[in-house]
Amino acid sequence: MPNLSTYLALAGLATLAVASPAAPAITEAPSLEKRATTCTFSGSKGASSASVSQKSCSTIVLSAVAVPSGTTLDLSDLEDGTHVIFEGETTWGYEEWDGPLLQIEGTDITITGASGAKLNPDGSRWWDGEGTNGGKTKPKFFYAHDLTDSTITNLYIENTPVQAVSINGCDGLTITDMTIDNSAGDSEGHNTDGFDIGSSTNVIIDGATVYNQDDCVAVNSGTDITFKNGYCSGGHGLSIGSVGGRSDNTVDTVTFEDSTVTDSTNGIRVKATEGETGTIKGVTYSGITLSSISKYGILIEQNYDGGDLKGDPTSGVPITDLTIKSISGSGAVSSSGYNVAIVCGSSGCSDWTWSSVSVSGGKTYGSCENVPSVASC
Repeated sequence: MPNLSTYLALAGLATLAVASPAAPAITEAPSLEKRATTCTFSGSKGASSASVSQKSCSTIVLSAVAVPSGTTLDLSDLEDGTHVIFEGETTWGYEEWDGPLLQIEGTDITITGASGAKLNPDGSRWWDGEGTNGGKTKPKFFYAHDLTDSTITNLYIENTPVQAVSINGCDGLTITDMTIDNSAGDSEGHNTDGFDIGSSTNVIIDGATVYNQDDCVAVNSGTDITFKNGYCSGGHGLSIGSVGGRSDNTVDTVTFEDSTVTDSTNGIRVKATEGETGTIKGVTYSGITLSSISKYGILIEQNYDGGDLKGDPTSGVPITDLTIKSISGSGAVSSSGYNVAIVCGSSGCSDWTWSSVSVSGGKTYGSCENVPSVASC
């Protein structure tokens, strides 16, 4: 028979058998480093430091940054909700290259120009009268690309080498009170577009002032685009296109309203490229005041071929649901220019609204084609 010690040993084993299993070890979640509230960058190392640190800062202050030559001030990897503030004068060194000189991307990004701030690439160093057509290789200035639900407020931009602001791949971008002053380039500046817009939606540009030598605004593709309360001087006016021959050839629901175009080659211009396909639909020009227009008060063409009215009109990029109303331009066009020129393909232009349009001072264009009955040419 088992002795007492054997019973005790068996009892101990039973106790071990019913003991509760050890609780699993809890692994602590890794601590997430909080972003610094405000990071300030300045001087010749400011651009590179800001780019390296951009994910660590909820607010980035660029104070009198001197961007080295051939370098992009690159803020294309921002965390959601970042605030970018420009203070003082931001400058760029000289080099012949394509650019861009500034690039900002992200979601819920707020970009602000502090009082008195200026972005000055000193484009006169590149200007040679040829723009992007030859001569020096000139960098584009600002790529506002892939911005979602973001705002740009109170930026002052001066003397860009060529195109100023490229808006592409944006969804929900509002630009308020931006000034682009390339007036110093009137003799040698070329292709200094104010705003070039492509493949974007829900874009509002409100209260912009543009002095330049090319399109004040060119909508090459996109939907739900609004330009309002603007002032354009010295350039080629408020343009759609040219549309056709690009990877994206759809322009749908674009509004230009309550704006002034003065001292410009054209006032209103809608350009469809000859022989190409695409769509121009739902474009409205309303409340536009024209003055001192040298070539065309209103130009609508389906024969754009590297230049205005150069090709044979085709209907592959139909211009439909176009509204031209409340246009003030009495005596606005030079005596050597044309008040209105409309050249459409045989079936390219339809469903237009044309009312309260007063454009005069220039000549009647004698080669209008296939003009919708509501319009006058």
